[in-house]
Amino acid sequence: MNLLELTNLKRMVSQMFKVLINKIKKFNKDRDWEQFHTGENLAKSISIEANELLELFQWSNQPKSIEGLKEEIADIFIYSLMFSEKYGFDIENIILEKLEVNEKKYPVKKSQGKSNKYNDL
Repeated sequence: MNLLELTNLKRMVSQMFKVLINKIKKFNKDRDWEQFHTGENLAKSISIEANELLELFQWSNQPKSIEGLKEEIADIFIYSLMFSEKYGFDIENIILEKLEVNEKKYPVKKSQGKSNKYNDL
């Protein structure tokens, strides 16, 4: 991918996040729910929704419901977007920064095909 294509892709992703965040903000504003969206409450909500996702696999390696998976992952993303917006995080940048960190922690030659934590490679 050349620089122009990468720049256009970043612009499209940025626009997509803005549209999603604006829809989420409107949804919450219309219901006067912003008052409940403290950092602590949003962090708890992310964890709760992640556990609800995990619950769909309880006692099985197959999910109980594909629709349930979609709903829970959507909830996780919504709360994560709200959390990021609350703290002024640029989602694209923090993801790219984390990928850079992970590339250093998990070089292909050491980590390919392994599930070990970086300090056990």
